[in-house]
Amino acid sequence: MSDFISSGWSWYVIAIVVFGLAYCVIVLVGAARHKVVYDDQGGIDKTTGHVWDGDLRELNNPLPRWWLYLFIITLLFSAVYLALYPGLGDYKGTLNWSSTGQLEAEMAKAKVEQDKIFAKFKTVSVEDLAKDPQAHAIGERLFLNNCAACHGSDAKGAKGFPNLTDNDWLYGGSPEKIIETVTHGRQGQMPVMAAAVGNPEAVRQVANYVLSLSGSGHKSILAELGKDKFKQACGACHGADGKGNQAIGAPNLTDKIWLHGWGEEAIVSMVNKGKLNVMPAQESRLSADQIKIVASYVWGISHAAQLAQAK
Repeated sequence: MSDFISSGWSWYVIAIVVFGLAYCVIVLVGAARHKVVYDDQGGIDKTTGHVWDGDLRELNNPLPRWWLYLFIITLLFSAVYLALYPGLGDYKGTLNWSSTGQLEAEMAKAKVEQDKIFAKFKTVSVEDLAKDPQAHAIGERLFLNNCAACHGSDAKGAKGFPNLTDNDWLYGGSPEKIIETVTHGRQGQMPVMAAAVGNPEAVRQVANYVLSLSGSGHKSILAELGKDKFKQACGACHGADGKGNQAIGAPNLTDKIWLHGWGEEAIVSMVNKGKLNVMPAQESRLSADQIKIVASYVWGISHAAQLAQAK
């Protein structure tokens, strides 16, 4: 009831509850006091007196005793429940119970158990945690609950969402960088560069040059014409050689890994429209211990071959 501004709503709810229980009591008392009615011949009349179509009569049999007792027990239970727990407007009950309080208590209990599990991982490096079966299982579950919606249950991502298994990193794939990314999130922006590149034809030339950097199919004449334009307009972020810059999250354009689509049309669209990608921070959802375990899982699946050889 705390959501309501006026206390009148509390009294409104109290009135409905009390009236409902009182009405049930009245009905039960009335049923218990049911009197036997005799007809004109001295026999017991079990009807209500209502007659339809000349001979259809409504019977008025009393409730079975066990049914009556069950109703009484239900009413007594309701009264005790409403005294102990919230139910009458803003009355909190003698036990002062609330769903919020119960949730907080359960979460506190769960945290105690969780801390016992994570305590042994505190001094272990991310690389060693990646080799630990228990840490891997916990990290996988945390990943599925918090990261799979974007990166997929297999962590291979999708268009616009990075593949975390291929060892290609926008901001670096060291354990420290992964922890930093999960904790604080990332906001990568490709600005609109059409004006800086030039006219639409110049944008096509740059797009073909970008394709040539990775050995992808391209128009060689257009690519050659776009080389200098790329260095002038794009080199500050992606580097003159197109290998990117992890310090600012500029992707490597030479590795045939295309986060937002491949081909001349996709690159032209990127230059003309730009792109803003956001990796949300997880520090409000996950504890530092949980983030470390998730980082060990992500680092481990990107170094799966290396870890397999070490076994």
